[in-house]
Amino acid sequence: MKYKTYLVGGAVRDELLGLPNADRDWVVVGTTAQHLLDEGFVSVGEDFPCFLHPETKDEYALARAERKSQLDGGTQKEQRYVSDFGPEVTLEQDLACRDLTINAIAKTQNGEFIDPHQGRADIENRRLRHVSGAFREDPIRILRVARFAARYSELNFTVHDRTNALMCEMVRAGDLDQLTPERVWKEVSRALESPKPSVFFHVLRECGALQVLLPEVNQLFGVPQTEVHHPEVDTGIHVMMVVDMARRLFDDPIITWSALMHDLGKGVTPKSEWPRHIAHESQGLPLIKDVAERFKVPRDFAEMALLVSEYHLRCHRIEEAKPNTVLRLIESLDGIRRPGRMQRFVQACEADARGRLGKEEESYPQAGFLLDCLETVKSVDIMPLLEKGYQGGKLADQIRRLRLSAVRGFLQNR
Repeated sequence: MKYKTYLVGGAVRDELLGLPNADRDWVVVGTTAQHLLDEGFVSVGEDFPCFLHPETKDEYALARAERKSQLDGGTQKEQRYVSDFGPEVTLEQDLACRDLTINAIAKTQNGEFIDPHQGRADIENRRLRHVSGAFREDPIRILRVARFAARYSELNFTVHDRTNALMCEMVRAGDLDQLTPERVWKEVSRALESPKPSVFFHVLRECGALQVLLPEVNQLFGVPQTEVHHPEVDTGIHVMMVVDMARRLFDDPIITWSALMHDLGKGVTPKSEWPRHIAHESQGLPLIKDVAERFKVPRDFAEMALLVSEYHLRCHRIEEAKPNTVLRLIESLDGIRRPGRMQRFVQACEADARGRLGKEEESYPQAGFLLDCLETVKSVDIMPLLEKGYQGGKLADQIRRLRLSAVRGFLQNR
């Protein structure tokens, strides 16, 4: 059975943008799944017939077409889309099913571009525009649009007005309720690694999706802080600055997620107490736990977010702290056994300190100070205690006494 293959998706899009892209996805027109299997392709598709090439391991998918279907439900009818994957499906039909025009461009084996939805013009004009009304087929596309906006923010891509209007309509209709926690987290976690993650959350906020998915973050916008510490004043703006600073400085999604979560407690401060936010560090903890449970956030992300929320102010003030306070913070972070966790913590705190208007290029000596204290504590030799026969609780007390003495000596000799 003869068939044709076309390069599609990100490889074509990024080629036109002059960007590298190692993934090469192909669409296959004019054949069946069984024929590809007979040729040695390996099936990997769950929702759609997708296959790995037996030699190149590139991904090949059968072309698909969408048709509308009506589901009877009592007195109501629900419209949905049904996919066809027969050999009669054309390339044009397949491209019409894709989310954005910049992703609906194909390239033939001889280098010719097939672009029925003017994706190349949208690339030239830096527009993220949906292909058709079939965009509504899957509400995860709202998050994908936001993620592409963040991914290509440095190229000045923006969401087309009609696409934003459609996204708003989908949110109002409750389409986001169809999404599973795993699919939402997958898009969010990928957005955390984009050049400017704040764009992802701004796009979601503009269409109303942030209020649905992350109301704890959405409610931070418009909440004032004391100007002396936060020249940007607005808490939502501050958190977005911290998220981008974390990505810029450390490129670690766990740190960036912690940056997003660190000030959730300010969103529940009574207005009568504004612009102060007393105990916001602890007020945010149940909110962070709720978010983690809602989206099944990985444990290492959730734990770090809780630590940063609870202790970030202590880190900011650590150079003025007493020896026992310094040691307690190290112990609370389990820094002696898990120095990598401590490293991430101070990095998230640095992102918080520098994610403020006019503070972006300031140094953060607290990070080096706290890590030096950690090394001092770790250097304490406990062998003499063991040789003296200390055990159990008495041994633990003596070890802490030596560690506290080491911190005290470090502070005195600075």
